Amino acid sequence: MQGIGPPLVTPFDEHGDVDYDRLTDLVGRLEREGVDFLVPCGSTSEAPLLTPEERTRVIETTAEVASVPVLAGTGAPGLRQTRAWTEAAAEAGAVGALVVTPFYYNHSQDDLAGYYRDLADGASIPIYLYSVPVFAKTRLDPETAGSLAEHPNIVGMKDSAGDLGAFVRTLDRVEESFDLLVGDASVLAQALDAGASGGIAALANLYPDRLSALVETHSDDPEFARERNRSLVSINRAVTTEHGIPGLKYAMRQRGFPAGYARRPHTEPSESARADITDRMEQLP
Repeated sequence: MQGIGPPLVTPFDEHGDVDYDRLTDLVGRLEREGVDFLVPCGSTSEAPLLTPEERTRVIETTAEVASVPVLAGTGAPGLRQTRAWTEAAAEAGAVGALVVTPFYYNHSQDDLAGYYRDLADGASIPIYLYSVPVFAKTRLDPETAGSLAEHPNIVGMKDSAGDLGAFVRTLDRVEESFDLLVGDASVLAQALDAGASGGIAALANLYPDRLSALVETHSDDPEFARERNRSLVSINRAVTTEHGIPGLKYAMRQRGFPAGYARRPHTEPSESARADITDRMEQLP
């Protein structure tokens, strides 16, 4: 995967049911605004709040209407469930599986390496590693990622650890053909400077056009890309670390995106949060 892929929000209606019509419309809108691929059932998709049947149908719906590649989130705490979800995603039309590090329990780097190799050995679609310590409470070290990149069916990684130094160390340990994607829009330009293939960023749901343009212009004018990236840091923080998925969906609705609502236990942003998000959006150049 190259370029920008949003970890696709899952639109829920006011009753908490998945709104597949809104999802279809959202896929079309994001494609028209320039995204290069789509990532249903990721962290921003509220995947842990979906039933297995909903996960499959969300991927299926996305793949049916998308003209860009679909990289589906399929990670679970255990290998057996991850295998099942990966094959279900392949049957639903995904061309790759984004597999988060096993969460809940603590695992050594050797355990993680063995888990990914066993998964990749039998998977019918390519595997992308996914390191997001803020949620999974564990991370893939650069040495582990570099070793796993030697597997013929492990072809890329989303790094959401927020450590550019570790990101560069990972880049130093993989071949150029390995897709190393950054998971934080705030450092997208810096990651591209280092050699990243692109990004899977929550902000791409809200400003797909800006992030796509940033990637496209980076090779010709990296300083301009860095300036544009700096202008997005504040709103990115607002709709990720500060106000979360409900804040992101609120911001998307303000821009006319069919984002729907978040699923409980998420609740709608407070009045002050909505005002803060709106103010930051209005400050963008």
